[in-house]
Amino acid sequence: MMRLATTGLIAALACAALMRAIPASAQLESREAISLQNQILELRHEMQQRGQAGGGDMAAPVAPPIGGAPSSRDQGAPDQGAPDAGAATALTPQLLNRVATLEEEVRTLRGQLDQLTNQVQQQSAALSKQIGDLGFAMQQSHPAAPPATAHEAAPTKPLHRRSAEEALRDGNAALAHGHASAAEADAREALANAHAQFQTDARFLLAQAYAGQHQYQKATTAYYDVYTHAPHSNRAGDALLGVSTSLLALGDKKDACQALQQLHASDIHPSPHVRKEAASVHARAGCR
Repeated sequence: MMRLATTGLIAALACAALMRAIPASAQLESREAISLQNQILELRHEMQQRGQAGGGDMAAPVAPPIGGAPSSRDQGAPDQGAPDAGAATALTPQLLNRVATLEEEVRTLRGQLDQLTNQVQQQSAALSKQIGDLGFAMQQSHPAAPPATAHEAAPTKPLHRRSAEEALRDGNAALAHGHASAAEADAREALANAHAQFQTDARFLLAQAYAGQHQYQKATTAYYDVYTHAPHSNRAGDALLGVSTSLLALGDKKDACQALQQLHASDIHPSPHVRKEAASVHARAGCR
């Protein structure tokens, strides 16, 4: 098919060159020219048929017949590619406008992102500064303690564990010197380690330590605890007197007088010191 198209194209070009070389009147009168023209027409007709049989894609364009009217194909048959070219030409500005719009949106979003990033960095820097200022202020108001020396860091260990009798002795000495809180600690230690013979003395020391610290409510309970645990001991009279004096210190004169009545009604034999103090409390409380 390509060979036929090439042959036809060469023949058409040769005919056209020949017709340009001689006048028109000579062309019509020349038998050879007419014969050549007929051959070209037949060749073109055959090429068109073959092109139609093969789909029309391989047919090559040929020159129109000499002296004849141009065919509808040659008279400006609509070019199938023209509408596509026009549509592409109309679509191009739209695509360009769309691309320009997207680029502008990207630039806007990038600017907003940069602005937000700067704000976050500024807020983070401000927060870090506030935390640093707060830490500095706390250090100034509460300076760090100097590091402890090796002697201070080591906990003090007692040389030996005190017995209940030793704790009671130290507690009574502390109470005599006005150290009621130390006496309380010694009394608790003695009470934890004391055998039965030292239990009453440890409880009585604890009650005295409470009274020495003006904790009269605890002192009242502790004195009465001594009496209930050992009502016939040599501390029973002192315990009831302690209950009375503690209640009087709390302003409870009625109960203070009842404690004194309990002291006189029981089979306790109070010491002279207890009798003297009981009479003083009796008078101050206005007991009958």
